[in-house]
Amino acid sequence: MDQSLNRRRSARDWVVDSVAFLLASLVGLILYDQNSADRIPDWMFLADFVSGIALCLLLWFRRRWPIQLAVLSALVTIYSETGGIAALIFAMNVAVYFQLRVTLLIGALNVVSVVLYSLVRETNDPPVLVYATALPLYIAAVGWGSYIRSRRQLLQTLRERAERAESVARLEAEQGQLRAREEIAREMHDVLGHRLSLLSVHAGALAYRPDASTEEIAGAAEIIRSSAHQALQDLREVIGVLRAPVGELPQPTFGDLPVLVEGAQRAGVPVELELDAPGSLPEHVGRTAYRIVQEGLTNAMKHAPDEPVHIEVTGAPGNGLTVVVSNPAPRIRPGDQGQGLKGLRERAALVEGRLEHGRTPEGDFRLSAWLPWPA
Repeated sequence: MDQSLNRRRSARDWVVDSVAFLLASLVGLILYDQNSADRIPDWMFLADFVSGIALCLLLWFRRRWPIQLAVLSALVTIYSETGGIAALIFAMNVAVYFQLRVTLLIGALNVVSVVLYSLVRETNDPPVLVYATALPLYIAAVGWGSYIRSRRQLLQTLRERAERAESVARLEAEQGQLRAREEIAREMHDVLGHRLSLLSVHAGALAYRPDASTEEIAGAAEIIRSSAHQALQDLREVIGVLRAPVGELPQPTFGDLPVLVEGAQRAGVPVELELDAPGSLPEHVGRTAYRIVQEGLTNAMKHAPDEPVHIEVTGAPGNGLTVVVSNPAPRIRPGDQGQGLKGLRERAALVEGRLEHGRTPEGDFRLSAWLPWPA
């Protein structure tokens, strides 16, 4: 059964019901007047009029009791012509709101009603003419009702698909926002973690050298001030992307590796860089390599300060890019992994690369990554 039967009657429903009532009443009265010459008892003639008008009035309730009224109209039209159009509308109403099986049962009941009508009423028309007139009308009414039902089901299906597509689009937008937030979180960790590590190195130098000269203290303080200012600028840039598209994130490039190493060297970190990667590296691969080196330097300054750091970046188109950052093993528990290393593994996986890290037999901590470099 169609669930729309239970909804409140709309303005359109009022108009349709009014038109149906007027049409059924008008045509019923015309048929009643034309058949006044039939040879039928007076009581049947009166019953034809009363029950026919009653069926027309019951059209206002066809949505509340569709099957009951369709069955009643089929019984009444065994002797009544005044309610004939109302019976057609009741049959069409069932076809609109119910499945084909129920529609066929009501249609069969109306066919039986037409056959019985030709036996009960002694009309001037032969039974064949009655069948040829009434049966096509019932078939047309039921067919039109079935067409309306099919069209409504199609529109409902299209509406549900549109709502489903809208829900999927909304879900994808939410997932896109989550990915953007994760990207911002990675940038904040990578950028600020490196800057703050430099600040920690200089502050530690001041703490462990109380005999430093005034010039040395002033120089270290200026470096701390400059690094803090740069960290604040980096934070503003990263937070600023909350109001900008994700594609506008301030991203470093592979060519910025020497600048990154020089900044660490100026901070007093003994860093050695071996760079042998001739050719044009894809942007996303180069950015991943930069972040791997940056995270390696940050971890070295945090966990193994004043220890030498060796960085080796080699590769060629078709062979891939290898990034290795090694330093004496940091003073952390074995297996202790920060969020930075987990994020690096995710970054490498996103470009279809791989990343490994751990202690070597020589006692160093080694961060190694291989990234694809198409020919």
